[in-house]
Amino acid sequence: MLETISSPIPAPVADARRLHDEYVFPCAKPYYAEPIVLTEASGVRVRDDRGREYLDLFAGILTTSVGHCHPEVVERVTEQIRRLGHTSTLYLTEGQGAVAERLARIAPGRLKRAFFTNSGSEAIETAITLAQMYTGRSEIIALRYAYSGRTILTGNITAHSTWRPLESQIAGIKHAKGPYPYRCPFHDPCDGSCVDRFARELVEVIETTTSGRPAAFIAEPIQGVAGYVVLPPAYVRRAAEIIRSYGGLYISDEVQTGFGRTGDHWFGIEHSGVEPDIMVMAKGIANGFPVGATLTTDEIAAAWSSKTISTFGGNPVCMAAAEATLDVLMRENAPARAAERGAQFRAGLEALQRRYPWIGDVRGMGLMQALEIVDDPVAKTYSAARANALLEAAKEEGLLIGVGGRYGNVIRMGPSLLITEDEVAEGLEKLARACAKVA
Repeated sequence: MLETISSPIPAPVADARRLHDEYVFPCAKPYYAEPIVLTEASGVRVRDDRGREYLDLFAGILTTSVGHCHPEVVERVTEQIRRLGHTSTLYLTEGQGAVAERLARIAPGRLKRAFFTNSGSEAIETAITLAQMYTGRSEIIALRYAYSGRTILTGNITAHSTWRPLESQIAGIKHAKGPYPYRCPFHDPCDGSCVDRFARELVEVIETTTSGRPAAFIAEPIQGVAGYVVLPPAYVRRAAEIIRSYGGLYISDEVQTGFGRTGDHWFGIEHSGVEPDIMVMAKGIANGFPVGATLTTDEIAAAWSSKTISTFGGNPVCMAAAEATLDVLMRENAPARAAERGAQFRAGLEALQRRYPWIGDVRGMGLMQALEIVDDPVAKTYSAARANALLEAAKEEGLLIGVGGRYGNVIRMGPSLLITEDEVAEGLEKLARACAKVA
């Protein structure tokens, strides 16, 4: 149960649905036929304006990494805002250096220089610009099904038509076909030989659609919006070799996969043994506070020679949240916890798959798990309708999950990395009841 008791609902909260419909951009569409108005939360529990409690297995899109309103984060933020609320990157603060040092401590290899922004989109913008400055080149290679953000640049890197509001505005961004093991175009089931085919595809894209001198290749170790499509480690290694053979840099997008989420390692790319040239992160870094970070080596960081500033990047309050979050994640050994609870979670999801053939695929790593929902398990026909029905049924059972995938047919889950064994079991029970309703 939540640690705090709800007070009577004030009028503005009770009227939140009407105000949203009347004054917020229509494109900001909430989940559910009847959207939930959340009013308070603690750990993996959230409560709505009607006093109903939910078990949160989506964590604000994998963001509340140590749970809602973690007391250490709340205390540090409260203490900080009483002392110093805002400066800019023109002044030094204690928190910015402390967070940069912690990131360098857990990052792979020689990555140690950090630049702080407010979001994953900005972190990727920073990474792309830095790669272009360092190499003196402009062309970028990304993967189909990628999602990078909502700015013009990151929207062009994104490879989902439904997430691209405009026709392409930026030249020099090319998309290679990447592995999607459940829907492999080469073999069914996908096997080791497919990596060679995808590697040749990447080479062909470079040699036929670019000048042959790309600045960088950018990829998520697990493609989040695509529906948690896991890139095979062998492919990540080949892609790194290929882009570097053409003089480009490897950028790892860890916005969703960072901070132990995938289990056993702090960052998703570490499962492949590849040390990226640049790494970007956000979401779980500060447990819900707006922090994005771009991390790279001394040499590459030095290539940014022009003036730059981020008004809110490295904000003292957000840095206090990030520092407290990282302290908790490191003390609790988040990668090990995610691996252990992720194995429990995965076993329960696979048991549901055996019961319901319309769960075509169970995939993910650690506490980043997904169900691909289909109509026909042989033909693998997409079923967005059934996925949305499951989303609504889970809500009825007091469970929050997400939906994604190219056709909106993938259920996505990624709870707090501090979720307990009992809470995972409870989530699986609620999900099982929701599946039974859909069936």
